[in-house]
Amino acid sequence: MTHPKRLGKYDITGVLGEGAMGVVYMGFDPDIRRPVALKTIRRQLTDGSDFAATISARFRNEAQAAGRLAHPGIVGVYEYGEDQDVAYIAMEYVEGRSIANVLASQVRFPDEDIPGLMTQLLDALDHAHEQGVWHRDIKPANVILSRGGRLKLADFGIARIDAGGLTQTHMMVGTPSYMAPEQFTGGPIDARVDIYAAGVVLYVLLTGRPPFVGPTESLMYKVVHEPPPLPSAADGAPRPYFYDEIVTRALAKDPAGRFASAAAFREALTTAVGQPIDARSWEKTVILAAPSPVMPVAAPATGGSSLGSAVRHWDRSVLEQAQASLAQVIGPMATVLVRRAARECDSLPDLYARLAAQVTDPGARQTFLGRVAASGHGTTGSGQGHAAPHPPSHAGVVALSDALVDGAQRLLARRVGPIAKIVVKKAASKARDRQDFLALVADAVPDAAQRSALLSELERLP
Repeated sequence: MTHPKRLGKYDITGVLGEGAMGVVYMGFDPDIRRPVALKTIRRQLTDGSDFAATISARFRNEAQAAGRLAHPGIVGVYEYGEDQDVAYIAMEYVEGRSIANVLASQVRFPDEDIPGLMTQLLDALDHAHEQGVWHRDIKPANVILSRGGRLKLADFGIARIDAGGLTQTHMMVGTPSYMAPEQFTGGPIDARVDIYAAGVVLYVLLTGRPPFVGPTESLMYKVVHEPPPLPSAADGAPRPYFYDEIVTRALAKDPAGRFASAAAFREALTTAVGQPIDARSWEKTVILAAPSPVMPVAAPATGGSSLGSAVRHWDRSVLEQAQASLAQVIGPMATVLVRRAARECDSLPDLYARLAAQVTDPGARQTFLGRVAASGHGTTGSGQGHAAPHPPSHAGVVALSDALVDGAQRLLARRVGPIAKIVVKKAASKARDRQDFLALVADAVPDAAQRSALLSELERLP
């Protein structure tokens, strides 16, 4: 592609990175005479469509969210501008390596480094939360270890500004391994989703991996229902036992059980360590790590989806449009369903027909197809209408009626939320007979009295 020589007042001096959403350039500010990173969005993502509007809104949201923050631990945003039909954000250029990059070099941070890393991260988060900004994508890849022992929090592309209206209900944004239970169940969210994600980062620093891993469906279930393994029980060199209590609280299923603020998280960590924390001691570890190319802080903008590489024969923007439309009626599971359908379908009408078949509620299915029709997707090149959706099938040992499966999902959802769809699907695939299916569904309710009541309701289904 042809790169511009100039954007606004900034001279383009190089390309730092390129992704599906845009290019990140190295630029130079002639007024202040300093290097900058210029994150841009591709022209086709500003074409006026609903999907383009969502991406453009997120891009502007990043500038607004990070731009209202002024903290040495947060990448500075200087300006949002548009030039030559290109929207761009001029931001602080930081040389350094992300925590993810360092860990990928098989580096294990010693016990004395971890409190300093977490202290700086929690300081930055505390400032953002005080300004009414929730990052919502805290993860090692967005935490940059820069020169001079300074940690920098980056990428506010999906941040939520308190009382702002950008975020859509049921849209799954973030990185699944670092997302809090309420982000999967569709519950209300606040700054405590960042507390949870920071707890996962601490867990990764301690053990080298997140507490919950696996395919998205399995991961969602674990995050919502299973307790995290204790860091002290992980393989490798043992870590101090006081981290078990801190991690357990940070990763509480109920937001009310977590630290009330990033400052409270930091205070608990400081108290547990029991001695002054050198917040920059980790720099020696990073310097001694295996050499790696310098990583610019401004990574290419992304749409926040996790469609993966298994669907390379599809244009990513088409799949993200499908995911956005489907997520409005079924929630976070849209990502999983779109990825699976894309592996099995070769045409757009087939893709949307397959997705519609996964929407068991007739009203929601019609809403989804209506959105598809309005967007101009889901039709053949000759202008034919939507392919008729096929009724869902269940691959369990016993054939289960659609009415039974739909009813079980509806009854379970009253008690556990949208995760019911996954639970019922798993139960249908494992059940030996009807009673076994009902028992598997009821087992998802931890309270004995509610479980018994649910089972009674399930047995009355046709």
